[in-house]
Amino acid sequence: MFAAPPDRDLDWQDSGIEGIQRFLGRVYRLYLRNSPVETGLATSPAAETGQAPSVRAEARAIQRKLHQTIKRVSDDFLGRWHFNTCIAAIMELVNEVYGAEEAIAGDQVPASLILSVQRNIALLLAPMAPYLAHELWEMAGEKSNLLKASWPQYDPALAAEDEIEIPVQVYGKLRTVVLVPAGATNEQVEQAGLADEKVKTAIAGKQIVKKIVVPGKLVNIVVR
Repeated sequence: MFAAPPDRDLDWQDSGIEGIQRFLGRVYRLYLRNSPVETGLATSPAAETGQAPSVRAEARAIQRKLHQTIKRVSDDFLGRWHFNTCIAAIMELVNEVYGAEEAIAGDQVPASLILSVQRNIALLLAPMAPYLAHELWEMAGEKSNLLKASWPQYDPALAAEDEIEIPVQVYGKLRTVVLVPAGATNEQVEQAGLADEKVKTAIAGKQIVKKIVVPGKLVNIVVR
């Protein structure tokens, strides 16, 4: 399932079975390192939604990736049966958590959020790795039957990016990429583009004829 869509004929000796085994081992260790039973959060209400009381940047990144992953797996599995991309999405989520280990150890990421990640990973893995998923479900402190659990739902607000990258062109030629808040107005995007040093150099000594902003996509500055 990880190597390619199930309708493709593969040579399974070269399909990366060792790779997926290593990944599932990483998932298992993620649960061992963050046991909800030991922290007493197995029944925490906050863990059900993944919304931490106070969300720092590190926690927000995990929270966002969690909800993006739920959306991607739901779309690819329930809608298109693309198991390989589902697994790739879960891998990205696991990597995000591993990348925040220092922040987690420093209590910058709420344990309840990590518990939410664990519960959702078990649910998302269940169709593809059912035996491991059942064990992970129990390791996350669950007493109910995983087979009867509801499919996880994502929150569009929590899945949304806080900032987006906008390419800035000068007369159709890419000069730079600026980072702006996701809800930035056209004027704010224009200002961010014009303030960039590379853009300033490109338009130096020239007259700006037009500024074209495609919301959320790009800025094109026409000069002469």
